[in-house]
Amino acid sequence: MAEAAAKPVWKISQGHLECPICCCLFKDPKMLDCLHSFCLKCLEEMMSKQKPEAEKITCPVCRRETQVPDGGLQSLASSFFLSSLVDEVKQQEAVLGEASAPTATCDCGEGKEATWRCLDCSDNFCQECWKAHGRFKSTKDHQIISLGDWQESKMPPAEHSKPITRMCTVHTDQTLCFYCDTCDTLICPMCAALDHRSAEHNFVKIDDSIRSFRSEVDNTLQEFEKCRQCFKSTEKSIEHARNRLQKKLAQAHSDIDAKAEAEITKIRNKAKLLTDKVNEIGRERDKEYEKALMHNREQMERVDQTIAAVNDLMSQADDVELLDLKQKVMHNLEFQKELKFEIVNHGPSFIGVRCQDVVIDADLGEVCVREKWQLKEKLGKEGSGDGEFKLARAVACFTNGDIVVTDIGLKRLSLFTSTGRYKTSVAKGDARHQLEAPFGVAVTHDDLLFVTDQKKVKVFNTELHFVREFTPSADDADGRSESFLTAVAVDSQRVAVADWERKVISVHKLDGSLITSISNNMESDYLAISNFGCLVFTNYEGQSLLCVNFRGKEMFSVKTFMNGKAAKPTGVLCDDDETIYVVVNSENQGDSEVQRYDSNGAYVATVAQGLYNPLGMAFTPAGDVVVADLHSVKIFEWM
Repeated sequence: MAEAAAKPVWKISQGHLECPICCCLFKDPKMLDCLHSFCLKCLEEMMSKQKPEAEKITCPVCRRETQVPDGGLQSLASSFFLSSLVDEVKQQEAVLGEASAPTATCDCGEGKEATWRCLDCSDNFCQECWKAHGRFKSTKDHQIISLGDWQESKMPPAEHSKPITRMCTVHTDQTLCFYCDTCDTLICPMCAALDHRSAEHNFVKIDDSIRSFRSEVDNTLQEFEKCRQCFKSTEKSIEHARNRLQKKLAQAHSDIDAKAEAEITKIRNKAKLLTDKVNEIGRERDKEYEKALMHNREQMERVDQTIAAVNDLMSQADDVELLDLKQKVMHNLEFQKELKFEIVNHGPSFIGVRCQDVVIDADLGEVCVREKWQLKEKLGKEGSGDGEFKLARAVACFTNGDIVVTDIGLKRLSLFTSTGRYKTSVAKGDARHQLEAPFGVAVTHDDLLFVTDQKKVKVFNTELHFVREFTPSADDADGRSESFLTAVAVDSQRVAVADWERKVISVHKLDGSLITSISNNMESDYLAISNFGCLVFTNYEGQSLLCVNFRGKEMFSVKTFMNGKAAKPTGVLCDDDETIYVVVNSENQGDSEVQRYDSNGAYVATVAQGLYNPLGMAFTPAGDVVVADLHSVKIFEWM
């Protein structure tokens, strides 16, 4: 049982009590500047292997260097707490039967009674050895306490009768009770009166000094904790960037394979066409050769028949009969003059191909090392006619690629094809569609269009036919706080609605039933639901990009800038790889841009520049980006 009880003590302390060099219990542990401790003997052996003139020792754990004091390695700071831990484990092992009882005799081996304990060497001394220990240069700075105090300090906390009393190494009968900040050393009253009495010496009681020291360490550790949090945030951003890189690499590989397969298919199709053409020419020419061959064979067969008949007649008939048949024979032989054979035309027997280089010397494509968008298509212009805009604010895309745009100037909802062809529109006053003043739009995966329309959210199908509606919140009874719905965002299960007037974002199921309501204390101009489970929105006047979770806890709030100056954000869009895209407007129309941020709100890059007055954004099913740009709608593709 004693053995079983002792093991936990050793397991708990083992990682702290072993010297990293010799892997044994510390013996006279010394601390380097990096706060790592080692046995003095181990450090001396390591130092002996260096050049004799070396003045620094390198920590074998972290490789930081420590200046060797003038007094040698002996003068390095002693790790008293490690010595105490080693002694404590030894004593507990002794009590539990794991070691022999601690001796009360001096370690000099002469059997004298021990009255002192060296905390640096972990040795017991008699009166004479204690004095000798203090005379040696290498050990005169060691911390010595009475053996009784040391034994009491090893008892359980409840049995402590008094703290350890440490004696001055200069005035051995005086206790250490002050700390000189000027000299960075512990001193006794005699030291204070003799060696530290001048004005430049500032010494205080140990209790006051340790209180100040602990406070300073606590403050510094708090700063370290802030650094840790910053590092954790940075690490998360790096991991996000790495994950995004892997996704983009996979997508790039897929795009290359798709392009290669498409080009191979094109080549195969062209090869088939060329092969068919060659076969057709070959068949036509072969027919001509076959026709000539058949003609010649027919002529030769007639010749053979004539020759055979004449030979038979000439060999079998008598002279009289031959002369009687002379005219017929000669008439048949006249056939020889009519013989006409087809002449061989070797020209058509040649056919070949001269293939062209399909790719020539050009590469299949180019590598894009920076994310950037280029304008692919622009639709609409300033005006009030079909397909024209007065103030295009928000956009959304159906799965077939059709683009729906809200125009808050004309109070109209317009629908275009993916190529920009105008299809239809719904304007204020159209009773069939029950639409008053469309503002924000969003489309679900199953092609339901959600539109914020003053105080209500209205739902339409792909043909802009009204389906249903719901009211996120009711006005206050006193009428002081009326609802005004601006942005709307959807994912596969939820629809989030921003109430600009009430400064509230409400989250609903797709049928309109309320899930939660979040007070954001700021006007939400545009809104998006991220795939990392948060609401991301912009505040135009506040010049901010914000992110909260569905419980309303703020994840980040950052200011938006352009060219070092605060800028006003509008549209916001979240990609599947946790990337956030934000439209940022400058003071001058025509100089706005789209910026990319990571999931922690850190600015990454500018991906599109030179926009006129961009507002809302949306992804197309093909992965392009549609931007409502005041008097037009622009479609960008990745470069």
